[in-house]
Amino acid sequence: MKKDIHPDYHMITVKMTDGTEFQTRSTWGKEGDTINLDIDPSSHPAWTGGPARVQDKGQVSKFKNRFGNFGI
Repeated sequence: MKKDIHPDYHMITVKMTDGTEFQTRSTWGKEGDTINLDIDPSSHPAWTGGPARVQDKGQVSKFKNRFGNFGI
């Protein structure tokens, strides 16, 4: 194997949306950094069965804003 081509794995803290935290190894950030999740299995509609969040800045929304005034 080639030397010095693998990423540096280190311990980080992951903070979920409900405030719980756990530590894992990652290549993200630096040793001891904390990543705050916006969506996780406790809040994502795919796992909770709730309604999906509508994104106001998606491609469909941009199309509707641009051409929504034309009548059919």
